[in-house]
Amino acid sequence: MRNPKWHRDEIILALDLYSRLEPGQINSSNPDIQELSSILNRLPIHEVRPDEAKFRNPNGVSLKLSNFLAIDPSYHGKGMQSFSQLDKKVFEEFESDTEELHNIASRIRAVSQDLKLANKLYLINEEDDREFEVREGSVIYKLHKFRERDSRIIQKKKEKEFIKFGRLPCEACTFDFYKKYGQLGYKYIECHHRTPLSEFSSSSKTTLNDLALVCSNCHRMLHRKLDQLSVEGLKGLLAG
Repeated sequence: MRNPKWHRDEIILALDLYSRLEPGQINSSNPDIQELSSILNRLPIHEVRPDEAKFRNPNGVSLKLSNFLAIDPSYHGKGMQSFSQLDKKVFEEFESDTEELHNIASRIRAVSQDLKLANKLYLINEEDDREFEVREGSVIYKLHKFRERDSRIIQKKKEKEFIKFGRLPCEACTFDFYKKYGQLGYKYIECHHRTPLSEFSSSSKTTLNDLALVCSNCHRMLHRKLDQLSVEGLKGLLAG
């Protein structure tokens, strides 16, 4: 069996390195390419790797960077023509925004350096969210979901709001699970992390003010436009 296709996060890291190398430096003996190979192997993305020995090895990384040569209009050689549509899409997306490319890549790399955190992110299921693509990629998105599922701080947030208001309505649409479902919905509400993905990093700490209490439907809608829509923005949409 073949190894899985390159994920958006992996392509971002490869493109970030490509932007810092000269064409003649793209080879498997380059220490930077070897380091990227190691980073890719630590990312919490692909659990199934049929050919472990070849998975994102320096040769494979070198070939991926050579794919960018074929896409890059400033390169007048040939490059490797076997690039994917996602390779081309990511390249064109960041072609004129290398600063943002470096920013996102550095945050993804930081997660790979924290092995304990990376292992926890493996447990975050993204299957339900595959229809939503975020610019920062899967790793930072998983970090967002991990932070908003911290049971300890979620409980503190719920307790604080319940003591203050005596109920737990959705901050966007005011839906109240207890009012609708009775005892079954008592003190039930979901938590959404307010921090934009563009500001998320492995070193960030979650405070009570970072969390918003929302119903399941509003939470889902917020995740559909995670880069653009705030709780207040959704509340405004609902108000018409």
